[in-house]
Amino acid sequence: MTDSLDDMSSAVPAGERGLRLSTEDTPDGPVLMVVGEVDVYTCPSLRDELYRLIDSGSSRVIVDLTQLEFIDSSGLGVFVGALKRVRELAADRDLELRHLPPSARKVFDITGLTEVFKIEG
Repeated sequence: MTDSLDDMSSAVPAGERGLRLSTEDTPDGPVLMVVGEVDVYTCPSLRDELYRLIDSGSSRVIVDLTQLEFIDSSGLGVFVGALKRVRELAADRDLELRHLPPSARKVFDITGLTEVFKIEG
């Protein structure tokens, strides 16, 4: 497991903005673990890491949101942009969200994004 925050220390210093990102390679594809808050301050780091994984050529990128504490509209925008990027690259590629906490699921439900994203767990 690698902590991608180390690579992006200038974008979001460790512990300063309340977001930690780490990736793990699995047989299903890379898994991005999101820990903390995704908001206007932290979403650039999330976007950069998502796009890096998407551009790496994997047919599936999985985002584990088990430890997501908060997401605002800018964070939703990052996910929508990432899904658009995946679909532009190839029809057989996928962005999957896993383990949405109840508060985040409510936001995805209200905005209709549960109909757009593949959400597991």
